[in-house]
Amino acid sequence: MAKAAKIYTVSQINSLIRVALEERLPPRLVVRGEISDWKHHTSGHCYFSLKDEGALLPCVMWASSFKKAKFSPEDGMAVLATGHIDVYAVGGKYQLYVDKLEPAGVGALQLAFEQMVAKLRGEGLFDEEHKKSLPPYPLRIGILTSESGAALHDITDSIRSRWPCARLFLYPVPVQGEGSAKRIAFALRGVNRRNKELKLDVLIVGRGGGSLEDLWAFNEEILARAIFDSEIPVISAVGHEVDTTVADLVADARASTPTKAGVVAVPDMEEIWRQLTAVEQSVTNHTRARIRLAEQGLLVILANALFRNPLLLTRSAQQQLDELSTELAESMKGLLTDKERGLSVSYEQIAKIQPHRLIGRMMVELSDVGNRSNMAIRAVLSKRQMSLTAAENRLAGLNPKAVLGRGYSITTRKETGLVVRQPADVQVGDMMVTELANENLVESRVTKK
Repeated sequence: MAKAAKIYTVSQINSLIRVALEERLPPRLVVRGEISDWKHHTSGHCYFSLKDEGALLPCVMWASSFKKAKFSPEDGMAVLATGHIDVYAVGGKYQLYVDKLEPAGVGALQLAFEQMVAKLRGEGLFDEEHKKSLPPYPLRIGILTSESGAALHDITDSIRSRWPCARLFLYPVPVQGEGSAKRIAFALRGVNRRNKELKLDVLIVGRGGGSLEDLWAFNEEILARAIFDSEIPVISAVGHEVDTTVADLVADARASTPTKAGVVAVPDMEEIWRQLTAVEQSVTNHTRARIRLAEQGLLVILANALFRNPLLLTRSAQQQLDELSTELAESMKGLLTDKERGLSVSYEQIAKIQPHRLIGRMMVELSDVGNRSNMAIRAVLSKRQMSLTAAENRLAGLNPKAVLGRGYSITTRKETGLVVRQPADVQVGDMMVTELANENLVESRVTKK
């Protein structure tokens, strides 16, 4: 009798496969492949596949592991994934659980740097139009760096050797390690918020040289955006001559090393003195030339006859004034004599006319004219009065109500005001108004026709 085949549940089969995989496969694998169907879930976990020419391998990367990745994975990118194979029992499939992901052929940090530069350049954060001008003579300078690093001494020494009048203010921040970019950005924004009190003219953000990983804080997006948003001009002074960071690209100015920060931030005191000396010499020479020219002009003026005998002009004017005064007096005397002679002739002519007699004759004639005018006006008024009386009498004879005084009357319908001339003009029951002499009225009702 044949032995019955053992029956397995689905869960048991998945458990057997898991055990077989654990026994047969290495505990950690490095797999090369091309990312496909990349999904970054809101939970922070990542789901994707690795593929080559002939196969596809499902992968999972938990959020805690993905946080350590320095670049942004995307479909089509060739990567090296390190992790272990296990069975996802619920889905009935095996997966690569990735705990480390890096680009194939190029370092993760270098790729992350290139991706960040491309992203921020596309947003315009590196454009020259956004960069603020550095003050020519800063007196209050803020420095954001490590208080224990050599960069602080390099920056302060270079500034003090060139521009000792500047006051330096240190804002210590970590420049390396996890969370350092966030703390630098926080300090940078805090200084900007308090700058009404601090009155800083410029900020220097930097550190000494190191590997790409050592300098990574200055390549992170959070610090780049804080530098871009800063209202205070920012100078980036990170690493050595050959090092270039995102902070260098977004800052308003870049110093290739912390030592060069002083050259970028402040002028050279000795050079300023040389310039001032040259300006002073130029002003002195110009002033002396102007003075010499003025002295020559003054000598020319003093050589004039007016300055040799200053009263000559005044006395000449006085003499002219006396002559004009004499001429004016003589002219006035002659004019008055002519006027007196003319007035005398006019008086004699008036006396011959005898104006009082002329006026008397005119008064008599005026009185006669007035009397004749009054008589004419009275005659006209009397004639017009008689015409007006005749017109009144004719108008009174035409008045239809004049007959009322002789015993006649005028009857009208009360409703319409129309005159009743015949019985047909009224109906039984109509109200009538009869007008008598002296505007007396009588109302009546028609009872019979």
